[in-house]
Amino acid sequence: MNTVFKALNDPTRRKILQLLQQRDRSAGEIADEFEISKPSISHHLDILKQAKLVSKERDGQFIRYSINTTVLEEVTNWFMEMLNKSSSS
Repeated sequence: MNTVFKALNDPTRRKILQLLQQRDRSAGEIADEFEISKPSISHHLDILKQAKLVSKERDGQFIRYSINTTVLEEVTNWFMEMLNKSSSS
């Protein structure tokens, strides 16, 4: 879970997740939304992949990225459990 929190800690990575929530995108399409270098975007995508927040799939010569909502659901459930425990104390 630490990897997930590290990934979510960065505003650029959170924006990438928001973009992928709208639709799957290639790395180039993602990079077009930012004013940072493509290698920086690749670094952010690597961190998101390590946290299993995104997955990638080859589409011809492109790699398309998509959001993995399962991990986000697990984090949300964890937060809800923590809130429930603290409110019942």
